[in-house]
Amino acid sequence: MAKQVLVTGADGFIGSHLTEMLVQQGWRVKALSQYNSFNHWGWLEDVACKDHIEILTGDVRDPHYCKHITRDVDSIFHLAALIAIPYSYVAPDSYVDTNIKGTLNICQAALENGVKRVIHTSTSEVYGTAQYVPIDEKHPLQPQSPYSATKIAADAMAMSFHSAFDLPVTVARPFNTYGPRQSARAVIPTIITQIANGKKQIKLGDVSPTRDFNYVTDTCRGFLALAQCDEAIGETVNIGSNFEISIADTLNLIKELMGSCVEFVTDEQRFRPEKSEVFRLWCDNTKIERLTGFKPEVGIREGLQKTIDWITRPENLKAYKAEIYNV
Repeated sequence: MAKQVLVTGADGFIGSHLTEMLVQQGWRVKALSQYNSFNHWGWLEDVACKDHIEILTGDVRDPHYCKHITRDVDSIFHLAALIAIPYSYVAPDSYVDTNIKGTLNICQAALENGVKRVIHTSTSEVYGTAQYVPIDEKHPLQPQSPYSATKIAADAMAMSFHSAFDLPVTVARPFNTYGPRQSARAVIPTIITQIANGKKQIKLGDVSPTRDFNYVTDTCRGFLALAQCDEAIGETVNIGSNFEISIADTLNLIKELMGSCVEFVTDEQRFRPEKSEVFRLWCDNTKIERLTGFKPEVGIREGLQKTIDWITRPENLKAYKAEIYNV
C-alpha cells in the first residue's frame, strides 16, 4: 500500500506543486489548507489531482487539530508558514504564532503519533546577506527581519525534537523558488503581471541584490529526495541551483522574454529597512547532491519562460491584482 503523507501549507505556491508531485509518484496525500469561512482551498482549487487527495481545512496554530490530522501518517512535509517579509515588519506576532508555535505543534503531534519522517521547511532568508559565497549549511544565521527570526526559531524547534526525542526530522532549506502560482508579493510574478497588463512603467525597490532562483519543480524534487534519504535525518540541507543572478538582470531577462519596452523606476516605498535587506544569496548545493544525487533540471531562462506562459493565460492573469502593491 502507498504511504500516507501529510502536506501542511498544501494550499500555497510550493505546497500545491509538491502535492501534485507526490500524487504522481504514488503517495496517498492529506493536504492541509488553512481554514476559512469561504471554504476556499487556495491553489489546491486548481490542481489536476484534486479528486485524488484528502483535503483538510484547519490551522497549524491549534495543537489539538495537529494531533488529529497526524494520526496514521507516515511522513509530514511541513510547509505551512507566514512568508511575506514586509508584512512581518507590521505584524510580527502573527509570525511567531504560525511559524514557531505551528512548528512546535506539528513536531509534538508527529512525536505522539509515531510519524516516521518530518521534512520541515526552512528558507535561505535565515542566512541574511552572505558573509561568504556560495552559502553552505555552516554559514552563520542572521535574523535581518522578523520573518527570518521566526524561521530560525522554527528550524531550531524542529531540530530540537530530533536531538531531544529522536524525532526523524530533516530541515530542508530552499533558496528563492519561483514558478506558476507564486503569490503577487514576489518580484517575478509582480513584473510579469504588470507587463502582461500593458504597464509602460513599473515601480521597484532595490534591484541590486542577487538571488539563487529555483524553478518550483526543482524545489519539490529536492523535498522528495530528502524525504527518501535516511542519511538526511537530523540534517539541515540547502536546496538550490548554485547559480547567482541579480534582481536587475532577472527583470531584464523577463523583459526580453516578453518582448517588452517597459521602464523600471525606483520606488523607495518598496525598499526594506536598510539593515534588513538581504543583498546576496547564492546556494552551495554540494550537500544535497552528495546525500541524494539531486541536481536542478530547469535553468533560469527556461523556468522564467514557463512562468510567463502560465501567468499570461487570461484565466490566471485575472487572479493577480497587478495594480496593487501587496506587502
